[in-house]
Amino acid sequence: MKKTTLSFLASFLFICAAAQQDNKITIGVIDSVQSKILNEQRKVWVYLPNGGQPGSKQRYPVVYLLDGDGHFQSVVGMIQQLSQVNGNTICPEMIVVGITNTDRTRDLTPTHVDADPPFMDSAFSKTSGGGEQFVAFIEKELMPHIDSLYPTQPFKMLIGHSFGGLTAVNIAVNHTKLFNAYICIDPSMWWDKMNFLKATKDKLAANNFSGTAMYLGIANTMDANMDINKVQSDTSTDTRHIRSILDLDKFISSQKQNGLRYSSKYYNNDDHGSVPLIAEYDGLRFIFEKYRFKLSFKEFTDSTVDLAAKYSAHYLEVSKLFGYKVSPAENMINGLGYEFLQQKQFTKAGSLFKMNVDNYPASANVYDSYGDYFQAIGNKPRAIEYFKKALAIEENPESRKKLNKLME
Repeated sequence: MKKTTLSFLASFLFICAAAQQDNKITIGVIDSVQSKILNEQRKVWVYLPNGGQPGSKQRYPVVYLLDGDGHFQSVVGMIQQLSQVNGNTICPEMIVVGITNTDRTRDLTPTHVDADPPFMDSAFSKTSGGGEQFVAFIEKELMPHIDSLYPTQPFKMLIGHSFGGLTAVNIAVNHTKLFNAYICIDPSMWWDKMNFLKATKDKLAANNFSGTAMYLGIANTMDANMDINKVQSDTSTDTRHIRSILDLDKFISSQKQNGLRYSSKYYNNDDHGSVPLIAEYDGLRFIFEKYRFKLSFKEFTDSTVDLAAKYSAHYLEVSKLFGYKVSPAENMINGLGYEFLQQKQFTKAGSLFKMNVDNYPASANVYDSYGDYFQAIGNKPRAIEYFKKALAIEENPESRKKLNKLME
């Protein structure tokens, strides 16, 4: 039915993801949760891939984003770009939930401190230490709310920067299974005179983190007279921020026995304020490094290549990563099938259309496309069979016209 070339398909899906009604470009909606745990109304910004097409049964992994009011637009745009259905997709399409702030110091710090010069005075730290209540809000109120209203999959990721990175580390080591993956960007591991860092290291050494992934981004927050080697032996307060993160990075890298899938990077040319964008990008590339499916020129042109088998094997591995069945996007496989049909690579086209039927049995379009394949190879009875199956799911003038013509 949808004879879409790959290049046009990619552009079309990207446009649909942002284009809305009334000549406005909208990337999300503002939702809210009345929290009994925090005793306040909490706003969240929610992005849904393709604007949440009515009647669509597709479900998506979820990214929860701390400091959502500061990072929502950039993370949504990045995920839109990296998840384009173009045959070389870097990461899956995902729902993004940006958690906006009310009392940032309260929510994003794990313990209370009275003051910690020069980082915080007593007025700034007055409400600190509400991190556990904030985690309870996410787990018991926000996540059930999102899962009840939006088409979510079980896979969840948390992204946090600075105090948000501190919270992401806290949840990763103390509430590990709340999320499948964590991107921690320049976290404030100096918190509580590094006592939280010590407690974190104890948990990382004692517990098992199999099935969990973490990416740590480290900014260059040193003075010009300091370098990455010299700073690790420094004892001044000014370098405590980067020293604490480097200490955490070194320790995690040494704990191979705990099963954590881990990667980190030091960004020499980025400071605390500029590092989020590039670290988010690298973090997504690391978390989903096994998601990308590369199609070579030979595989595209050689009619003897069993492309459907390769897709099936690849997405079996992806499904293990996610913990549930993940199938290649219906539109992408559909577009490939028509490409090969036009090239008269009939065996390859037929196997891809059949794979779509197996993966998306509730979609009328996959049956219509399979009907087009049978019509192209001259198998009239099977073409009629699949056009009828498409129409049994959803009435469509194009499918009806093709069926009537064959029935004549």
